[in-house]
Amino acid sequence: MKEIDGIMEFIMLTKEEKYILRILFKNKIFEANGQAFEDIFTSIMNYKEPGFVSIKPWGNIGDRKNDGYIPDRSIFFQVFAPEEIKKSYSKIISKLKKDFSGLVQQWNQPVKEFYFVVNDKYRGVNADSEQAISDIVKINNLNDGGFKTAKDLENLLFSLEDDQIMVITGIIPDPAKIKVLDYSILNEVIDYIMNISLPKGEKPDIKFPDWEEKIKFNNLTEITTHYLNNGYIQVNSLEHYLVNNSNFLADELRDKINDIYIDEKNHFSGDDLFWKIVDKASPKNEQMYQSAVIVIMSKYFESCDIFEEPNEEDK
Repeated sequence: MKEIDGIMEFIMLTKEEKYILRILFKNKIFEANGQAFEDIFTSIMNYKEPGFVSIKPWGNIGDRKNDGYIPDRSIFFQVFAPEEIKKSYSKIISKLKKDFSGLVQQWNQPVKEFYFVVNDKYRGVNADSEQAISDIVKINNLNDGGFKTAKDLENLLFSLEDDQIMVITGIIPDPAKIKVLDYSILNEVIDYIMNISLPKGEKPDIKFPDWEEKIKFNNLTEITTHYLNNGYIQVNSLEHYLVNNSNFLADELRDKINDIYIDEKNHFSGDDLFWKIVDKASPKNEQMYQSAVIVIMSKYFESCDIFEEPNEEDK
């Protein structure tokens, strides 16, 4: 929403503008430790849940193990933002158990749902921590509970009204001065893939898809099949990145690859179409970029977002 000649006008953010706001938000998350992260969480929840009540520490009473809750639904939140998440997992489990126990003891109200909001800085939460909170939910017969991480806050953020999003992220530059960012999401993921290590071991921990019929149907040759199989070896790493980021990134990545495919499929087919997608998606015509793009293509070839799926009659 913006003001023009004294009249408030609602505006719709474009995908390019949302991408810039996402960068602004991620920068806030990466820099936010302690109270700064709790303030981000509180700002989002105040918009998202009208019944949300933020609890601030008061003197020697503290917050009584409750950083915020939704009273009429008995949903409680505790926030934790360590500087280095990987070094803090033992502390997370200890604090998780202690805070929930203190919450039950100090609040004269039933707890139906309990969420531990942690700034994982888009790295994910380890299995031991997940098991610990799962045990709390099960043992205490809660309706629900779990971790809320940076990606969850980002998903909540982009479910808000556009003007509310910008209050939290900050105002973007004049859209008229923003250059086209058609492949920004794509470039972000390509950069990630280029910087991860190849899986080690004699046999990769991955189950290759049964896509022989689809390969034949789309007239792809043996060498292209090898490229797809090699790319699929790193799909687990790509999935890990997507899981620990917001839905916005995953949706935009899928749509971008699909858009390229749709644009080119009427002009090319078979291996020519495959390499046209590689060329168009790669920031540079260099092997390391092309290999990263093929990893992405392997994922979406398997999920049928690119190339045609043979029907039963064709099979």
